[in-house]
Amino acid sequence: MVEKKLISEVCEFAETRGAFGQPCQTGVDGLLVFCDSAPTTCAATLYEPIMCLVLQGRKEAQLGRRRIEYGAGESVIVSHAVPVVAGVTEATRELPYAALVLRLDLALVRGLYDEIGETELAGDELRSIDVAQTDAALVDAMARLFRISHDPVETQALAPLVLREIHFRLLRARHGGMLRQFLWRDSPASRISKAIARIRSDFTTHILVAELAETAGMSQSAFHEHFKAVTSTTPLQYQKDLRLMEARRLLTAGTKSVSLAAFEVGYESPTQFSREYARKFGVSPRDDKTVPVPAGFPA
Repeated sequence: MVEKKLISEVCEFAETRGAFGQPCQTGVDGLLVFCDSAPTTCAATLYEPIMCLVLQGRKEAQLGRRRIEYGAGESVIVSHAVPVVAGVTEATRELPYAALVLRLDLALVRGLYDEIGETELAGDELRSIDVAQTDAALVDAMARLFRISHDPVETQALAPLVLREIHFRLLRARHGGMLRQFLWRDSPASRISKAIARIRSDFTTHILVAELAETAGMSQSAFHEHFKAVTSTTPLQYQKDLRLMEARRLLTAGTKSVSLAAFEVGYESPTQFSREYARKFGVSPRDDKTVPVPAGFPA
């Protein structure tokens, strides 16, 4: 159960900064608040590894064929960067959608191995995006992190301790199964994370699947299987999604023509680019007037 005082504080924080409808950075690096006073159109974006505690309202995300809904009192753990289509489904001016979002520190996760020990993975199906009701201790830790973020002295002294506590509690959470895999550097979760990082660092050039499998330390067949299990897509489609989302950012920022945006993200044919762009976003690149959704935060 989320206390009404915390909801009020978070909404006031966003409102005083004119940040309704977009992520708003707090005084703690990686901790953001997100508030919206109305439902939003579902849009393609990239979810980074984060946890999101929903305080009020509801949101949904589509990952491949899977539809994920989450609302007040629930938290979302995203273990890998994955392309989704997402939007706020429940919000009003009187009861805005409100959430606290925290970027996950996977190095900190791995550093908690001794505290967690040989914890067994929960459940047979591990998901890169998973949702569960949030226990009171995790809600309390997130609330404390948000409140100390207002004071630079407290932030410097206490934030590292609270961040460690939050990551510890996420590892022990019912929906932290995929996150727990990161405790083992040779786990499929860790190996696929390396391949994703490779694609993201060089998404404008052609990368062979064999190269990605080698990066992950897997056979090509095992790599395909685990990559799709984590991302709900293929390596080729994942790279294509990154290209198209970056092209959309360039186009809607008004800095590039359609042809220049296509070439800059790695397409050799503007015609093919326009066809795939329209298939993904439902509008041609020339006619797209959408304001891009900030990537990385299912807030």
